[in-house]
This record gives sequence, structure tokens and C-alpha cells, in this order.
Amino acid sequence: MSMRLNDLTVTHAGTVLVDVAGLDFEPGVPVTIVGESGSGKSLLAHAIMGTLPANLLARGGLSVDGRSYDLADRGNRRHLWGPVMALLPQEPGLALDPTMRTREQVAEGAATFATDKRSARRAAGTLLASLGLGHAAAAFPHTLSGGMAQRVAFAAATIGGAPVLIADEPSKGLDRQSRTELAELLKRHLGGGGILLTITHDLDLARELGGNVLVMKDAHILEHGPAGRVLAEPAHPYTRRLLAAEPARWRHSWTRAEPPAEAPGGPLIAGKGLGKAFAGQQLFADLSVAIGAGERVSLSGASGSGKTTLGNVLLRLLPPDTGHVDHVPALRGGRLQKLYQDPAAAFASRVPLRDSFGDVLRRHGVTTGRLDELMASLRLAPALLHRRPGQVSGGELQRLAIIRSMLLDPALVFADEPTSRLDLITQEETISCLMDQVDRNGAALLLVTHDVALADAVTHRRIPLGLEQGAAAGVTTSS
Repeated sequence: MSMRLNDLTVTHAGTVLVDVAGLDFEPGVPVTIVGESGSGKSLLAHAIMGTLPANLLARGGLSVDGRSYDLADRGNRRHLWGPVMALLPQEPGLALDPTMRTREQVAEGAATFATDKRSARRAAGTLLASLGLGHAAAAFPHTLSGGMAQRVAFAAATIGGAPVLIADEPSKGLDRQSRTELAELLKRHLGGGGILLTITHDLDLARELGGNVLVMKDAHILEHGPAGRVLAEPAHPYTRRLLAAEPARWRHSWTRAEPPAEAPGGPLIAGKGLGKAFAGQQLFADLSVAIGAGERVSLSGASGSGKTTLGNVLLRLLPPDTGHVDHVPALRGGRLQKLYQDPAAAFASRVPLRDSFGDVLRRHGVTTGRLDELMASLRLAPALLHRRPGQVSGGELQRLAIIRSMLLDPALVFADEPTSRLDLITQEETISCLMDQVDRNGAALLLVTHDVALADAVTHRRIPLGLEQGAAAGVTTSS
């Protein structure tokens, strides 16, 4: 199996979004693309697959095992999908069918599904179990955590045995151990002579995969070479800036700050004796949590341990099985905001973004000047507001979600993996903007993240869940 990309350009209304002269893929050698959100990484992958949005134009050629394909023809690679090429999408929550149980979705991708459904289901169950999802084989997608949904999507993409695998942000939503296991699975694909193209903001995943790394910015490849060199001794200034933006190296006024003194009015949120189970699995039990004004708290634990669920219980978006949650009156009137792990779920898909923001501005009496200020601070062009959510990158949509929540000057923000779709530089800028706004309002922050370095940089203390909760006996720990 061999594959080469030749003279690829992707344009929209005359604007160049991707411009790559050539790219070779060798069997057994991983290729990983890192770079800024919106730089064209995912568009490059979709151009190879032939799955670009209809309003984008691709030009160039693709050679697969000696056969050439014109990238301008959207349909000429469709017969390759499944048996030769598979795509692990960036948004597994949108890629999975909400009406189908996980084992059935994975089984549909098996080569034997059309002739022997029972065998396909057995293979799907075995693969899910190998990914730590044996207990979720009969679950529906909406009951899965973000990390669990990502692993289900991985199983569905790989069960057919396609030699060419394109993984678009495969590690987002995964804890450190699950990411290491994912890297081993991707490398196992390479062990059989497969071709792997991975698009990621996770430099640790790029380091674990090895092979060749390409750095993209503004539609172009700025630097490429062996992962060990590019990620240790980068030649381009942008690559050096990218490495310097890893959270462990942050130095801001709000990093590692001391927790505020206890407010005289008591905590903003107080949960006592909280317990919650899903599908027979106990996520947490007899847990008491209090969050004060200006306090920053992180929820930690493996994928599926109940971090998002606990956050939703504390926001009273989800009732606990046991215990109760109290809010102070200061949280009324939109001053309790949530940043969703999947920002696409927070916007109406068929409505231009300007209308979604306009509704917020009118309902809460916020001036357009405040929106302009936040757009500028996060380096987002005003023209983005004229698009629909599906017409902007995942990173751009995440930043727009942050802007919308901050328009209301919240007293508490629940941020569920708020930067999981962002490159490191944009993540640092985005968190800095979020923290500036949090400090400006004296707001509290409840953060879900699998990035320990990010949690250490941002929060005052940690609430462990899952195995961590058992080890800590339910005691919160300092970051």
C-alpha cells in the first residue's frame, strides 16, 4: 500500500484554505499534522477522503497504490470508503447515530456484516471490550461520555480493516491512560503495513506516535520532519511558539493563584450526599461539594467516571439519584453558564451565528460593542458570524461558545473540556481570555479536563472521581 498527495489546494470563494505541494505516506510510518485551529489540517484530510463540504473546491491529485484520482471529483473515491480508507471524525457525537446502540453501529463497519451479522456483532463486542467499553456495548450514544464516544467512533472506523486510516483529533476527551492506549492501537494499525494520518493538537500524542510531524499554519506546511527533531529542536519560530504554549510552561497572573477567602454569604453551590448511576454503573455516591465565589475547581478522573454528569448535577441540569443541590439567588438570570464539551451541540445548526448571538444580546440587553470586544480578544473575524456552525472549524466554534457565555457576566462558569479542540497557542489565548473575564467578574470556575497540567495551571483544587475518588475516599485535593 502506498499513497501520495500532489499539489493540493482547497479554496472557498477564491480564498485559499489549504495549499500543499506534495505529501508522501509510507506503510508503517505515521504522519501527524499539528498546528493552529483553522489552519487547514482537517480540510486536508477531508480533501483526501472526498468529503469536503459542497461550498469548498479541491484541486490536485491523489495516488493510491498506483491509481490516480482527481481531487476535484467528489465521488471518485467513494468505493474506497471502508475497504481501503476510513476516517475517524473530529466530532464523534455527531457521527454516531443517536438511535442505534454502540455494538450495532460498530458491527455495521465489519466486512462480514452483509453476510453474517452475528459474526459482525461478535467482532464488534470484542473490539469494544478491547477499548474498555464492553459494559457500554448496548448503550446509546447520548449516555456516553465524550471520551467513550470517541472510542466507539474509533472502533467503527477500524473494524473494517481499511489500510488507510485518517484520525482527526482522536485523543480529545481522553484521559492520559486512555490516550496512551489509543496511541498503541494506532501503532498496531501501522504494524500491519497500514498508513496513518493523524490530525491533533495533542503534542504528547504526536510524541507517542513518532514518525513524521508536519506543522501547519495559514493553509501551508511551515515545518516537517521526524517527530523527535521537530518536537524537540524546532527550526521554525511558529513551532517554537507552539511548544512554549504547553500549559506546564504558562506564566500568567492567574496561574497557580491562591484560593480566595471564604465568602461571608456561604458557597454559590452546595451539593450534599450526591449520588448518580447510569445503566447500572455507579458513577459517584455520598459526595458533598461546595464551590465559593471566585473559586476554581477541577473535576478529574478517567473517561466515563462521571465528571460531566457531576457538573450537570451541580448546575441542576440533571437530578441526582440521592442528595440535593442548593444555589444562591445570585446565580439566577443567566449568571450560571455552561461551556459544552461539544460546542456544536450548543448552537442551532441551521441558524447563522449572528442570529444566535443576536438573540442573547436582545434578551439580556447586552450591547454589540461587548460582542465586538470579545471577538477581537479571541482573534475571531466578525465575518464568522455570517456563517452557520457547520461552516466554521471546531476550534473557532469553541471560542464562539466561550464568547456567548461571557456576554452575560456569569457568577459561575462550568467549563466542560473548553479547549479540547484548540491548538496550544489558541488554547493559551482562550484560557487567558476566559480567566481575565472570570477575574473581572469575580466568577467561580468549575473545570472538567483530562489535562493535568492545564488543571494545575488554572484551578485551586481538584475533585477526583472514579478510581481516583476511591483512592482519595471522597476528599478534595489541592492542585
